[in-house]
Amino acid sequence: MTDAGDDGEPKMDLLRFTTAGSVDDGKSTLIGRLLHDTKSIFEDQLEAAERASRSRGESEMNLALLTDGLRAEREQRITIDVAYRYFATPRRKFIIADTPGHVQYTRNMVTGASTAELAVILIDARRGVQTQSKRHGFIASLLGIPHMVVAVNKMDLVDWREDVFARIVSEYGRFSEKLDVTDLTFIPMSALRGDNVVDDSAHMPWYHGATLLHHLEHVTVGTGRNLRDFRFAVQTVIRPDQHFRGFAGRVASGTVSPGEEVLVLPSGTRTRVRTIETFDGPVREASAGDSVVLTTVDEVDIGRGDLLVRVANLPLSSRRIEAIVCWMSDVPMEVGREYVLLHGTSDRRAVVENLSYRIDVDTLHREKVEQLALNDIGRVQIETAQPLFFDPYAANRQTGGFVLVDPQTHATVAAGMIRSEVREPPATTSRQADGGPARAASPNVVWEPWNIPRAEREIRNGHSARVLWFTGISGAGKSTIAREVERRLWSAGRQTVLLDGDQVRHGLCGDLGFGPADRAENVRRVGEVARLFHEAGFIVVCSFVSPQRTDRDRVRALVPEGDFVEIHVDVDVEIARDRDPKGLYSRQASGEITGLPGLDADYEPPDAPEIVLPTDSIEVQRAVDLVLGYLEEVEEE
Repeated sequence: MTDAGDDGEPKMDLLRFTTAGSVDDGKSTLIGRLLHDTKSIFEDQLEAAERASRSRGESEMNLALLTDGLRAEREQRITIDVAYRYFATPRRKFIIADTPGHVQYTRNMVTGASTAELAVILIDARRGVQTQSKRHGFIASLLGIPHMVVAVNKMDLVDWREDVFARIVSEYGRFSEKLDVTDLTFIPMSALRGDNVVDDSAHMPWYHGATLLHHLEHVTVGTGRNLRDFRFAVQTVIRPDQHFRGFAGRVASGTVSPGEEVLVLPSGTRTRVRTIETFDGPVREASAGDSVVLTTVDEVDIGRGDLLVRVANLPLSSRRIEAIVCWMSDVPMEVGREYVLLHGTSDRRAVVENLSYRIDVDTLHREKVEQLALNDIGRVQIETAQPLFFDPYAANRQTGGFVLVDPQTHATVAAGMIRSEVREPPATTSRQADGGPARAASPNVVWEPWNIPRAEREIRNGHSARVLWFTGISGAGKSTIAREVERRLWSAGRQTVLLDGDQVRHGLCGDLGFGPADRAENVRRVGEVARLFHEAGFIVVCSFVSPQRTDRDRVRALVPEGDFVEIHVDVDVEIARDRDPKGLYSRQASGEITGLPGLDADYEPPDAPEIVLPTDSIEVQRAVDLVLGYLEEVEEE
């Protein structure tokens, strides 16, 4: 619940949570109920709300008036702007981001929920799951909020019926399976009467779960914070006199202690932390969320916008990023137009070089569009004038988020979440004439665009093109699983092709041996063939040892981000030796062959494969089910 601070006093947890709901779902009433029943309202506020309720002819105090602060909100009886409310219980402190539910205020919800660890989504029991209910859940998932509560409100207006609640739980539960939600809780309540908000309800004996407040008090906080990767963005340099020079900022993630070696980006200078200063004096450690001043052992050049990290734990660095953005401006997004990208405490010129698609937040379908309008959410590629040091948003919300600003009006036009870097092609390449990814090319040739684009082929096929790359040591079971995966896909009506190591070495790569250079060339050729089939709309199933990460990464760079699925068929070498389906291990033991990956040659397992199949503990059919299940999930995104 609490930890002791440096002064010995208990240090209470803080939970930031956001609320969202459709019009008249009772969100403002719920927040008013929480504030009222936890005694967090001043007497003058209560009196003002009571007077306003009487003037509107209401017999009881309207709890929503405790939260609707703007005049327009009170007149229209809706929430328009983001407001922050504060209250506390003996167990925990709370900050509520009260966000509007109207579709035209999607940007406000993104703003208010960006720092939340929990989202409360209200659903009117009479109306059931609405498109706005799904929209709010999708945005919460998109923002990486780890906990979600679906508050089924106004149960008093449906006679406290369990079947109504169960139907909503079932419908929203099915929808949430498409989202990245790990902790989902459903609570039936009546915010107006107070049932299951702070106190247990006597009207719903069939419900045995916690009240909303009890859940808020006991949910685990900090699960959305990255406590592993130390990131410290310098906000300003503190130099009150010639004897002190410190660097002020907030620890975005991880922890740091005096004596630790850090790296300054982008300069690459190394130094050590001397002290960590706070308003109350020096401390022994600073962690994510702490605003501190760091001093260093060495006199190094550090300024605003620099990023301090650990030497052995670096962020990604790229001038081109893939991101999801929520457009917040009345002026539509223009591909090719220059904006200013604000990331942490740094800023740099940036251009949206491509708009991949817009996401219909009601259906989660992808739509091909030319621009993003106000409140649209879409996937883009952005190029910056200087390299950006970042972590994917899924791993670190602080260093994975950014905003775009119009350089002329200085208005914030978008909030973004970085998914990954745009993978650069190999250095020995030339840019395609149609703007596609660069490829290796023979001299004196001109690139011709595809006659029938892949998108058209995918529409006819009824599925997306993919490259499934099975990698693992000999005997892991790659070919067995890959063949069964292709058979199941083919039986389901998918366009497929299987590329197997033994097959291509009887023709395409029959001139190659098994040394490191020949293995790399083998993978390169197969990758180019896989790319051609991919452009033809096929699901390309590839089964190759492909022992080097760099070779596999080059193949990944040949297809659009997200279309390459790396599958590590993992097994202990001793188990593979016992299996020895092709007799390779026996021949290696007798000295007949050398250079067998995993034994007398290196095999580099993937750092972050999309799928891992431990074939020493799962059967072939289970492995196939995992691969097909993954494909179904990404197809629905």
